[in-house]
Amino acid sequence: MKKVKLNGSAAEVESAFYDALNRGDVEALMKLWADDDEIVCIHPGGPRLHGHIAIQSSWEAILRKGGLQVRPSRLYEAHNLMSAVHTVVEGTTGIDPSGPTGKEPAHLLASNVYLKTPQGWRMVLHHVSVAPGPAPSAMPAASSLH
Repeated sequence: MKKVKLNGSAAEVESAFYDALNRGDVEALMKLWADDDEIVCIHPGGPRLHGHIAIQSSWEAILRKGGLQVRPSRLYEAHNLMSAVHTVVEGTTGIDPSGPTGKEPAHLLASNVYLKTPQGWRMVLHHVSVAPGPAPSAMPAASSLH
């Protein structure tokens, strides 16, 4: 598990978030969220989830069979001393049971919002939606987030 430094940056929290997501580590994933119960998570096509219990339950269901293969890229960020808003393109392998391999490339758009708390930078919002159009054939290496 990647350790998030208490004085680390929002970018370090984001890197640890995607690392935990790819490993299927719900415990590590939830440590990156603010302690506050006003946190929100919206999965593609899903309802708005509020608070630790609902968000953790959703990640447990999603990651029940293991980690996801999510590659964030094309970071756009806006920040100040106390908050940071990141938008990324998430490249992933979607599931298409009718396809020859059962999987096809997909891309999602994610907004991640971080606040600087007494514990350091923590996530307060993760909102993902399906991007319009076909998935790009390859993400340019130069636009990689990490």
